[in-house]
Amino acid sequence: MALVRWQPFREIDTLQRQMNRLFDDLSVSNLGQDLKLNFTPAAEISETEDAIHLKLEIPGMEAKDLDVKVTKDAVSVSGERKQESKKEENGVTRTEFRYGKFQRIIPLPTRVQNTNVRAEYNDGILTLDLSKAEEEKNKVVKVNIG
Repeated sequence: MALVRWQPFREIDTLQRQMNRLFDDLSVSNLGQDLKLNFTPAAEISETEDAIHLKLEIPGMEAKDLDVKVTKDAVSVSGERKQESKKEENGVTRTEFRYGKFQRIIPLPTRVQNTNVRAEYNDGILTLDLSKAEEEKNKVVKVNIG
């Protein structure tokens, strides 16, 4: 029996090749009907003294297909992107668009007046202006110094 020197970096290299092969098999061109990816809209949040401004990127949908719910400390946006049915002559349809239901819940940094929300949907961007609750605007916190 021959002695073989153990080389730990060879094990890592083998693992990396196997992981690369796995992700190559899951590439966008091979997804098809077998694997569904969840769509999560990108969000941008900013805060001023009086309000919280939230933008979500939800292209390819209409405002009537979106469901927006605002609580005092979170915003929930959900909807469904519906696929148009198309038939190709060879019976094969190829798409890179994502279809299906989505939901995103965004916790807010401060409490808001959920009865006073201004919403606008234009060019695939949902913009929400959320007024802060009165107790949050006037909140003063005393800091004790050690």
